[in-house]
Amino acid sequence: MGKFLETEKSRLSTFKLSSPYFSDAARRDGLYKSKLRPFCVPQICSKENLFPGIRETASAYFLQHEIKWHDAIDKKPSNHLCDSQVCCVNFLYPFVDKPAALIELFRPLYPQIKQVLPMEQDGHFVAFEWIGKENYLGERIPRHGKRTRGANFTSTDAAVMFERLDGKKQIVLIEWKYTESYSRTSLTIAKSGTDRTAIYAHLYERDDFPLDKKLLPGFDSLFYEPFYQLMRQQLLAHEMEIAQELGAEIVSLLHISPKANQDFQRVTSPKLAEIGDSVTAIWDKLQLYPTRFKSISVEEMFHSSLFNGFSRLDNWWKYISARYVWLER
Repeated sequence: MGKFLETEKSRLSTFKLSSPYFSDAARRDGLYKSKLRPFCVPQICSKENLFPGIRETASAYFLQHEIKWHDAIDKKPSNHLCDSQVCCVNFLYPFVDKPAALIELFRPLYPQIKQVLPMEQDGHFVAFEWIGKENYLGERIPRHGKRTRGANFTSTDAAVMFERLDGKKQIVLIEWKYTESYSRTSLTIAKSGTDRTAIYAHLYERDDFPLDKKLLPGFDSLFYEPFYQLMRQQLLAHEMEIAQELGAEIVSLLHISPKANQDFQRVTSPKLAEIGDSVTAIWDKLQLYPTRFKSISVEEMFHSSLFNGFSRLDNWWKYISARYVWLER
């Protein structure tokens, strides 16, 4: 368990008691994994884990698209205040109906952006838990024959699509981290006994595998979190681009995590440690197609000066900067 997570648990326990964003009922300890915890809200109040301005709309969107909340409570968000999915939704969902603000948010990373485009419904410019239109990675489909967003399949926390100045469409798949940290445990063999390398071997053996095999110590070196997740997401982006999903000619991966969480950057794969001294530095070096991956800290991407002139975001910024105080440190 990382130091950053422990710090956030303590800080948010206090925030819950003193903040105006929670009801009196939500200030009580919440049941999580069979134990009452101060850094959780009661399960009946789990919607209060979201920014007040999106509690109903975000919940309705997840229901409409049958997206799984992590640690879902009756198809509602997790009650854990340090939940990464909730953090992502709190930051990005307020932009779903604000295309001009969304352009300003992404322009520093993608200066060629011209206009954002809806991916799944008109007037909605950010998609969540995107798994692709097809089972591009050949992952096992359950007996009922339906893939689920947010569980059991490779997905990215969010996605945006935009038209570029050169007329091309680009999709950016977004992987969001918050308090995560990982152990040096190989995930090559699943608890069921399945060899995970066999699932993705057909993609690894292709000449266009999106990572540099000359630099990669071996396929098995990728089967440590968070590299295992990054590999699958990079593969998803690559296969979506080949298929030109939704008419996109370019599909890339964007990794966003707090600079304050140094625990996440600890290198877990022994062989990959020879390439670099942090997760994102290693992943950047491994890219066969360098323009298809970017990484940025939450602190660098979100700052108050960026949203000057967007008064509809004022209440959101007050909330986000109060809840995630490391943003402006």
